[in-house]
Amino acid sequence: MDSSVVIPEFVDARVGPRGSLENLSQAEIDKLLDSGRGGLYPLFRRCALAVLTSGTATDDAQEVLERYRAFDIQILRHTRGIKLEIRNAPPEAFVDGEMIRGITELLFAVLRDVVFIANEIVESGRFDLSASASVTNAVFHILRNARVLEFKARPNLVVCWGGHSIGPEEYKYTKTVGYELGLRGLDVCTGCGPGAMKGPMKGATIGHAKQRIMGGRYIGVTEPGIIAAEPPNPIVNQLVIMPDIEKRLEAFVRLAHGIVVFPGGVGTTEEILYLLGILLDPANAEQPVPVVLTGPKASASYFEHVRRFIAGTLGEPALERLAVIVDDPAEVARHMVRGVGAVRDYRRLCSDSYNFNWLLSVPPELQQPFEVTHASMRALELHRDQPRHRLAAALRRAFSGIVTGNVKDFGIAAIERLGPFELSGDPVVMKLLDELLAAFVAQQRMKLPGRTYRPCYRLVA
Repeated sequence: MDSSVVIPEFVDARVGPRGSLENLSQAEIDKLLDSGRGGLYPLFRRCALAVLTSGTATDDAQEVLERYRAFDIQILRHTRGIKLEIRNAPPEAFVDGEMIRGITELLFAVLRDVVFIANEIVESGRFDLSASASVTNAVFHILRNARVLEFKARPNLVVCWGGHSIGPEEYKYTKTVGYELGLRGLDVCTGCGPGAMKGPMKGATIGHAKQRIMGGRYIGVTEPGIIAAEPPNPIVNQLVIMPDIEKRLEAFVRLAHGIVVFPGGVGTTEEILYLLGILLDPANAEQPVPVVLTGPKASASYFEHVRRFIAGTLGEPALERLAVIVDDPAEVARHMVRGVGAVRDYRRLCSDSYNFNWLLSVPPELQQPFEVTHASMRALELHRDQPRHRLAAALRRAFSGIVTGNVKDFGIAAIERLGPFELSGDPVVMKLLDELLAAFVAQQRMKLPGRTYRPCYRLVA
């Protein structure tokens, strides 16, 4: 690098829409301007800053907010619609003074979703978000507004879950799996962040390029509470911000034609339990949803711990819904191709949409936002004397609370103020939970970059 080149610490810019919001009515512009001056601004600013810091080395939300405390973003009326005026932005989002095109698209996707959710989902009165069918309709409308349901071809979308701070060997493996998926014409949807959310997309781009597949889809689905810790990676070409973690998870399973789970930590286990809470519901007994847990040979112990926990709490029927394929990326992709074919046949037989799984039954306890507090964590019913899918839902909430205590601002603050969350249940479940969480700590799957991990939970009798 030329030593004479000075890289600015902050950048000011004015950018116009790309990817969405290119054509707006005057009424829509007025709504955006009102939102920009009103209560949505702190949320929009936080999500926008996360997008602009994509690719940076830290995932500490507090560190990012402190470093860019002078960051400001405003919506301006323009002759052809709107523009964003940005001050004190991260320089990594720019090349020679121009914002990277992909980041510009993601930035306006943030604006689109934040405003749409507030105006059309929450405040419009069209959706009763306490009713199950209405929640699903809201998820559908958010995805449709984000244009991710416009795909007009055979089912091919594989949702990939996994940790955002995995090691180099596991990250390389996720890329290889993504490459094998891409060679077989499969697209990728992830939580949009780094690690196991970026690797499959990166690998798929090479597989698609070799097969001359133009317009591959790399869909990222996130939510405001976690975007600062897991900012969208730059490969994402369709970003959707859902209102909360429950609607984010429902979006994943409604969009998915198959699901691949890589090694992770508490958040990944939460996703597995959410999925099992759906698949173990008798209403979904006939639903073909191919699910593969996979990683390199060195990660085999991770899946052994997860399988032991699932077997001891949810039993053999839960294990039967999961395939484990270790150290064989090509077989993972072949398994997905076969499974996606079965999904296509089932959807055609039942006259269900290829792009949104309407027939899947999602229990209300998996749809309603779980407000993580010390009281709500203590009240969780973690015992086996209940239907398996209900226990899965309760366990999912326990892991959601631990994620909150690990990475979300309000959760971290609550732990500092009141001490660790307390979890209680029947002895077998608590013993298995203790063993699994201890294994995650020993494998450094709950050690966050930038700070030493301190448990945010305590198991009590």
